[in-house]
Amino acid sequence: MSARVLPMGERAFLLETGSLAEVVAVHAALEASRPDGVIDLVPAARTVLVRFDPRRVLPAAARSWAVAAADAATGGTTGEGPLVELEIAYDGADLAETAALLGVSADALVRRHAGSEWRVAFTGFAPGFGYLVSDDWPFDVPRLESPRTRVPAGAVGLAGPYSGAYPRETPGGWRLIGTTGAALFDPDAASPALLAPGARVRFRQVAVGPGVEVVPQPGEIPQAGEIPQAGDSGPNPPAQPRSPALATPGGRAAGAGFTVVEPGLLATVQDLGRPGAAALGVAASGALDRAALRTANRLVGNAESAAGVEVTMGGLRAVATRDLWFAVTGAWGPIRLDGRDVDPYEAHAWPAGTELHLDWFAHGARAYLAVRGGLDGRAALGSRSADLLAGLGPAALRPGEAVGVRDEASVPIPVAPPAQWGAPHDDEVTIELAPGPRADWFTADARATLFDAVWTVSNQADRVGARLDGPQLERARTDELPSEGMVPGALQVPPSGRPTVLLADGPVTGGYPVIAVVTDASLDLVAQARPGTRIRFRHARASE
Repeated sequence: MSARVLPMGERAFLLETGSLAEVVAVHAALEASRPDGVIDLVPAARTVLVRFDPRRVLPAAARSWAVAAADAATGGTTGEGPLVELEIAYDGADLAETAALLGVSADALVRRHAGSEWRVAFTGFAPGFGYLVSDDWPFDVPRLESPRTRVPAGAVGLAGPYSGAYPRETPGGWRLIGTTGAALFDPDAASPALLAPGARVRFRQVAVGPGVEVVPQPGEIPQAGEIPQAGDSGPNPPAQPRSPALATPGGRAAGAGFTVVEPGLLATVQDLGRPGAAALGVAASGALDRAALRTANRLVGNAESAAGVEVTMGGLRAVATRDLWFAVTGAWGPIRLDGRDVDPYEAHAWPAGTELHLDWFAHGARAYLAVRGGLDGRAALGSRSADLLAGLGPAALRPGEAVGVRDEASVPIPVAPPAQWGAPHDDEVTIELAPGPRADWFTADARATLFDAVWTVSNQADRVGARLDGPQLERARTDELPSEGMVPGALQVPPSGRPTVLLADGPVTGGYPVIAVVTDASLDLVAQARPGTRIRFRHARASE
């Protein structure tokens, strides 16, 4: 089947198909022939996002492979995924009202929902939140006019042609018809998402005590310890228990490090993130200014990927509980050790009992504190990065919290700093933009305005994204865009016409058109842009 290639910046593209059924077939074909260097394959309502590492696969080669795989894709794959059976109590707050809207009784709606065989078409919105579709389901269910601010974990809902179950408590606008007690997402499990793309799902009605069961396929009578799990690729592989298995990646154990006195505005543990899990609804996360974290780690002899503290706008105070070495990079502000000023971009001894104070920053938005050996913290999907929106990794640092330091320094502390440094230029920055997939949804004047105007970072800026103030970008199309894969740096334009730059904790799918994408090299500049920073955009140089 044919698919159209749409650019999504320098390191990704969308394959656009004609229907959700074609997305399922194309995604399966891509997964079956996935080459080294393809990081993420993210199915959505009409597209599959392909994200790749240009150091390992050339962009032209990635596109050629994807187009060939899509051309060879066929239908008829709907019965191949593992079958997951979810116990559900049909006790949702919106069940009766939803049935009335659809012109059926509540009992008839329950029978139709439980009698359908569903398939996970794609995930998004939250880690492990699967969008379920079924050929047996005839309804298109309107969302709530006013979304709930709190939907409990395990709630099962309906929206449009989809059914889904909330893995954790979040806001939401789906109509709730029941609850399940299944562990829908476990970051410590070998297969974290119970409802992964391609899995088949049946709902089994119970009165109380909902749970989960994975059902063997015809002709596949499992022996003890051989029950297939959602996401397994072959018949009867060894069972993968949904219990902690990735709690701490390899390496020497952590020891005492330092105690937080005050975290400032926000301080989180970050490494270089968890790419490769977007198909499960998991954002990459990690340090927003990756170059600053890499530099801080090199200064103290760590691997560049070691975890450090990302400090937003300053204010961190911490006391060493044993002798340490540290370095601070990124945003620029006073740094004091035991009351004495010390320089950034330089390794310093941090004696036990002394206080390190990163005062409020004068320039830039985020500083990085690296400690020799690397910081410890709860690992999720191979990373210690905190994703506060999804609840993955360590929580934000709190007063009185003890932070462990590992013993994983890779080289001696360098004699000289590895690079020149200076204050971030945060009054006005120039950001390069690569083409986005939905530029044609905007008028020619809007596309010109994007590059001619001076934009300002608003107060609505965090690790999820930075909303920009400026002129309204007028659309040429006003219809609704089906949800599609997103990447860090995507400029989404909501109905207000003012773009938001998605960042590392941003959603993996979204329904606002992307007019352009910040280049990888410019993303670190966005990380240091604080509210009030002026931004000018320019076209990135074309490259292959």
